[in-house]
Amino acid sequence: MVENGHHDESALRVQAGIDQPSSVNPEAAKKLSGKASGKRPAEEYIRGILSGNRTLLSQAITLVESSLPRHQATARQIIAGCVPYTGKSVRIGITGVPGAGKSTFIEAFGKQLTRLNHKIAVLAIDPSSQRTKGSILGDKTRMEELANDPGAFIRPSSSSGTLGGVARNTRESIILCEAAGFDVIIVETVGVGQSETAVHSMVDFFLLLMIAGAGDELQGIKRGIMEMADAIVINKADGDNISRAELAQREFKNALHLFPPTLSGWTPDVVTASSTEGRGIAEIWEMILQYQQMTKASGYFDQHRREQALHAFQDSVEEVIRQQFYHHPEVSAALPVLKAKILAGKISPYAAAQEVLGKFRER
Repeated sequence: MVENGHHDESALRVQAGIDQPSSVNPEAAKKLSGKASGKRPAEEYIRGILSGNRTLLSQAITLVESSLPRHQATARQIIAGCVPYTGKSVRIGITGVPGAGKSTFIEAFGKQLTRLNHKIAVLAIDPSSQRTKGSILGDKTRMEELANDPGAFIRPSSSSGTLGGVARNTRESIILCEAAGFDVIIVETVGVGQSETAVHSMVDFFLLLMIAGAGDELQGIKRGIMEMADAIVINKADGDNISRAELAQREFKNALHLFPPTLSGWTPDVVTASSTEGRGIAEIWEMILQYQQMTKASGYFDQHRREQALHAFQDSVEEVIRQQFYHHPEVSAALPVLKAKILAGKISPYAAAQEVLGKFRER
């Protein structure tokens, strides 16, 4: 090698070599860009969903979850085109305390249903960070066997830190999955919290998973959730835990007797199950079918669905107003200034709220 007229005798030499290919596949990038931008016409998504195309179903759900106005416009068209083909599934909400084994139960339950030739969709709401709005979205990892089952579709979605977003996104995802031919829709929530109330307003049957020996510290949050539950499952009833599970079953049954009668006329039951051994899983599905048969005969099932539609209407109105408020240019410009004044003690939070609402009303 010659550098500045001098020969370099070093054994370390850099060969010119060949140009390295780009780490980005241009064709894949082009396809990804098309997916992300929602450039497909709504009619193409609708045809794909109705034909059972899971790729287009997933992309349509992504559009539903997007906050970009152009994505929302396409999503609304897709939802409108799919609504006439919905309403024929059984919608099941599943929640439970952390560690109750929700994912393991859903996998065992889902495999039981696919063996019966049902097509199931699992919509799992994952917790998201209040700071970054990111989430783990790990349900496909936790339910690996079910994720690979051709009769199942698993879609984890971030809660995005807003209850209204959970309600709207999940309801519209249910519509898309039903239009795609899934006859059992399972909505799994992050745990025991506000999202359970939102999910309860969009499902037919609400299942609460508990475990033996969870401790009295949970009693404060269990009451409200237990009142919503159509059945309680004491999970992990296997091995040395069977006797404790049966004791918990008796205790929960006694507790349910203290609650007022349900609007549906259904008497919630408490059962034990082992997701790992498959014990009690088939019986839980039979119980759900009995509930569906009873409530359809009484007319409550259809009445509840109509009430859910009203809930969806109200939640949608509130979510649209919230989005319009925060996207209002004068509001978005005023918020940082008002927040700084609040932190500095120069204005009360209530006065700041009135000021920013005034800017929204004056538009």
